[in-house]
Amino acid sequence: MKDLFKSDAILLFVSLLALSFVYCKNALHMFQQNRYEFKRYTNWLFDLKRFKLDLLVVYFIFILIAFLLRTKINVIVVIIITIIYAIYTIYKEDKVQYIKPLVYTGRVKRQVVFYTLLMIICDYLLARFVNPYLTFVLAVIMPYLIIYLVALLTWPIEEAIKAKYKNEAMKVLRTYDDLKIVGVTGSYGKTTTKNVIKDIIEDKYFTLITPASFNTPMGITRTIREYLKPSHEVFICEMGADHVGEITNLMKFVRPQIGIVTSIGPQHLNTFGSLDNIINEKMQEIELLPSDGLGIINIDNQYIKNYKIRNNCKILTVGIENENADYLAYDLKYSKNGSSFKVKLHGRTYKFNTILLGAHNIVNVLCGIALADYFGIEPKDIVKGVENIKQVEHRLQLKDLGGFTFIDNAFNSNPVGCKYALDVLSMMDGKKIIVTPGLIDLGSKENDYNYEFGKYMKDKADFVILVGEKNSAYVYKGALAAGFEKENILVVNNVKEAFNYIYTHFTKKDTILLENDLPDAFLH
Repeated sequence: MKDLFKSDAILLFVSLLALSFVYCKNALHMFQQNRYEFKRYTNWLFDLKRFKLDLLVVYFIFILIAFLLRTKINVIVVIIITIIYAIYTIYKEDKVQYIKPLVYTGRVKRQVVFYTLLMIICDYLLARFVNPYLTFVLAVIMPYLIIYLVALLTWPIEEAIKAKYKNEAMKVLRTYDDLKIVGVTGSYGKTTTKNVIKDIIEDKYFTLITPASFNTPMGITRTIREYLKPSHEVFICEMGADHVGEITNLMKFVRPQIGIVTSIGPQHLNTFGSLDNIINEKMQEIELLPSDGLGIINIDNQYIKNYKIRNNCKILTVGIENENADYLAYDLKYSKNGSSFKVKLHGRTYKFNTILLGAHNIVNVLCGIALADYFGIEPKDIVKGVENIKQVEHRLQLKDLGGFTFIDNAFNSNPVGCKYALDVLSMMDGKKIIVTPGLIDLGSKENDYNYEFGKYMKDKADFVILVGEKNSAYVYKGALAAGFEKENILVVNNVKEAFNYIYTHFTKKDTILLENDLPDAFLH
């Protein structure tokens, strides 16, 4: 390449930059969807099927150029084909409808700066020193590898920014001496429980909750810095974790006087490593409470029930199965319009009605009832508060879409929650359809859990639509093993195809459950 004319080198360099553009954007997008974690991103990257089509095209062009080079037509041919392919990839990318598009956060913008500089250097070196037809192959592959270097270079900056904002949030939090801080965690149910508590107590207490699924250190930091006011009386903080040590760190950061553990189960096994790690980490929500604090736990959950708490703080228990629960729900009734149940408070029985669906949501409501009672709210006001509970987005939320009845349970599902959702579906009118890509992030047990999920669909659903052949393969096998008719199972490539099928093959009398909504990293 040393004998290239300057204009040829510049043209090749520009064409390589254009070709790299889409691949850089895709690498950033997938790195974000894999939570900026090397291990998750690497697992995604080395699923070679993701590059199957691109590599076939690349090798075809590689062979074509190699043939043309023998006829002395070299650099110009490479430039022309590179530009054509770059235009094709940009056009193709523009047509993709991502479930979760790339969000240009401050972090991503900083990564873009470093990414751009590194790609300019790399593409210049390719154009200057590498054989022309090899530049094409490397220009496709390099963006996915350079993201590692981008992440390493920006890591000190990100850590410094996080530390600055977190310290500011801690100072703000420590100035509110009278603020009641409630930490909520669990393998599932924590977002619903957080919202339920707010709806029950907000008539009596000016309450702030972490919005949406803001349950990470930075999400909580942002909530404190942007939303917490001196007038707030209660702060309900959702605490998420998918690694050992994360609940411990959040407890030291937020320092709640009250901790709630809604459930424990096999979720995020891929990062936690074992169920024991999950149990121990989630229960730090109780272990790290002050001695004069309060813990509220769900003793229907076997992992919570069997855990030996090493803290002398007050503990209140809730449940619908364990009769020893301090707050026991009984006489449960369900319908498509919601749930009703009874609870004894101070020796008197009260009937509660809620729009929420499913047995697990009654347990979540019980956590709110227990806390409200601890706060001294009158039982009649607690009953009213439960009636005022609103549906939580994407968590067994009833929706009318184009006249069709949908149960939206699209937020990252789990082995227990998906069965609860199928139980709710089975109570609905008309034909019962489930749309799901299956379960993820369950480590070595993922295929087993998906297989059991498929088996549980028998007699709960009439028709199954699986999104994405790869991830749903074991759901398909489980459904067939349980006796589900093969003609009542459909595999589609994306949710859009699923909706098109629903609107053309079912009626408005039927009910459709949307169970889990995988990010693009697991479907493409």
